[in-house]
Amino acid sequence: MYLSTIDRPRAGGWKGVSANVFALGAVSLVTDVSSEMVTAVLPLYLVVGLQLSPAAYGVVDGVYTGATTLLRLAGGYLADRTTRRKAVAGFGYALSAVAKLGLLAAGTSTALLGAVITADRAGKGLRTAPRDALITLSTPSGDLGRAFGVHRAMDGIGAFAGPLVALAVLAAAGESFDSVFVTSSCVAALGVVILLVFVRDHRSAVPATPVRPSAVVELLRDRDVRRVVPAAAVLGLATIGDGFVYLLLQKREGLAIGWFPLLAVGTSLVYLLLAAPMGALADRVGRLPVVLGGYAALVAVYLLVFGPLGGLPLVAVVLVLYGFFYAATDGVLMALAGPVLPERLRATGIALVQSGQAVAYLGSSVLFGLAWQFWGPETATRLAACGVVLALAATAVLMGRRA
Repeated sequence: MYLSTIDRPRAGGWKGVSANVFALGAVSLVTDVSSEMVTAVLPLYLVVGLQLSPAAYGVVDGVYTGATTLLRLAGGYLADRTTRRKAVAGFGYALSAVAKLGLLAAGTSTALLGAVITADRAGKGLRTAPRDALITLSTPSGDLGRAFGVHRAMDGIGAFAGPLVALAVLAAAGESFDSVFVTSSCVAALGVVILLVFVRDHRSAVPATPVRPSAVVELLRDRDVRRVVPAAAVLGLATIGDGFVYLLLQKREGLAIGWFPLLAVGTSLVYLLLAAPMGALADRVGRLPVVLGGYAALVAVYLLVFGPLGGLPLVAVVLVLYGFFYAATDGVLMALAGPVLPERLRATGIALVQSGQAVAYLGSSVLFGLAWQFWGPETATRLAACGVVLALAATAVLMGRRA
């Protein structure tokens, strides 16, 4: 029943993608330009500029994603409780826009920098579940792969453009990071305007049974939800951060600092080109096989970083596989989970899935940072590859079992 409900193939075409999905994609595109302007250089800034150890960077990197777990749940709960999904998402986008200006005051203080990053990620935590819930509520269930593929492709365009915009601002402003932060905040504010003007809310009637704080417990009573959430957490536990992958490439090939932001550009280019086709493929052949194929590509990435290839071929192959991994998993996993979740608890349920991944990701970043510091990067990446293989097996068992 589970697979037949979620993975039902549909005929080709893009008619199932609504204007609201494109509007949300435009918001994400602009917002990702803003975010990636800052994050593209953050790993190098922390490790090279502030001289953080790999273990310390692992903690910061994990907190960057994992610390917003409760806010993801809060955002999902508020969106379902009030049925004002657009308003909750808009507050999250606005919070991130304001937080970018806080980077001006942070300077080299790691404490202030951490607080500002936490505020920025808090905005992301609040907005993500209501936004993805709006996508699912604006799309027929059989076309969710296409809808999330289109949205993630537009998001990928922003991720591709962000580092390039940051490099252009740095070049024009004499390598002034303050100029990057101000520009990033202005671009993020534009995303909020697009949301307010063009995105339509999905104001379903307030449910007869109010959405209570125990909504998470209610969701977990469903057997299918109890499969999706652990599977997402297991996959998150096997995934290390982008910054680690790029730092490993930079260390292996001795890349100049000026080239470092372009690693994220390469991944984003592949992602934006493949996200929509992967979503369409998932609707046609099944979403679970596409997700598993994406994580198989991640295994190859971890093994290749210290594998036989070297030079430009290594960088190109790793970035292509890494972009494919994101295209085959990011939106497709949400399309896989969406139909399982009841409409009245859709945002809370998506937040629960994303929170499981975020908590696991926090653990994986800390563990990988420690493994790198004490056993070296080569051993750490091989252990990470083994972890993904085990996660694939566990996910296949959890998600492949019929209700």
